[in-house]
Amino acid sequence: MALPLYQQNQIYRIHELTKITGLSRSSIYDKLNHNSPRYDSAFPRSVPLGPRAVGWLSSEVHAWLDSKARARQSVGKGGIR
Repeated sequence: MALPLYQQNQIYRIHELTKITGLSRSSIYDKLNHNSPRYDSAFPRSVPLGPRAVGWLSSEVHAWLDSKARARQSVGKGGIR
């Protein structure tokens, strides 16, 4: 049985990452910046692809998204507004 595409460890570049997460480029880099108030230690780290290129492993991105969905479900039906 074939693995779903997101489990095949594709590399997402920043353009794909913004589409998949719904976050802007600057929000993504804020989540990675230890000095930012929006820093998220759980957000996937980038993988160096070359001297000036990085990407993100699809499995890590989808695991992060899944954790956000689980956190939402644990709040209850009313959610946080």
